[in-house]
Amino acid sequence: MNEKRNKTISKFLSLVLRHQPDAIGIRLDAAGWAEVSELQAKMVSHDRAPDITLEQLRHVVASNDKQRFEFDAREQRIRARQGHSIDVDHGLEPVEPPEILLHGTPVIVLDLIRETGLKKMQRHHVHLHEDQSVANDVGARRGQPVILRILAAQMHAHGHEFFVTANNVWLTDHVPPEFIEFPPGK
Repeated sequence: MNEKRNKTISKFLSLVLRHQPDAIGIRLDAAGWAEVSELQAKMVSHDRAPDITLEQLRHVVASNDKQRFEFDAREQRIRARQGHSIDVDHGLEPVEPPEILLHGTPVIVLDLIRETGLKKMQRHHVHLHEDQSVANDVGARRGQPVILRILAAQMHAHGHEFFVTANNVWLTDHVPPEFIEFPPGK
């Protein structure tokens, strides 16, 4: 599958599996799963959506750079792993985080973060990473990136819960400013 089509399908899946399933009239269960057959049928019948074969869908799921999507064991259902603005329950259990996690963000929002910390905004959680290149890529989406070091173990010791997804994205509800290390001079 060509890269442009792959990206188009991935963006559309993000829209309908994370934010607006009603854009094509699909139903997600409480854990965010959609029936693959229903998704395919609605994509074919909807004039804004590309039609997609199961093999193409497998390719998008397998090749997505951030592993945003997953199938169930029988490939009959599909869901987004995180990043929802709609109510879903992935059934993640709280886990102890590593000492430090990272958050990539644009430089232009640093003053606000210094005041309020990291908030989940329209999503269910703040997203954190162990990998600096991933955090940098996330921060670069909206401007010049900066990497914040999150004192995750200290947060956890103060009662903050952490979750980790199958694609190694760490989630928490809020990161207060006192648990954020800002880069020198920023």
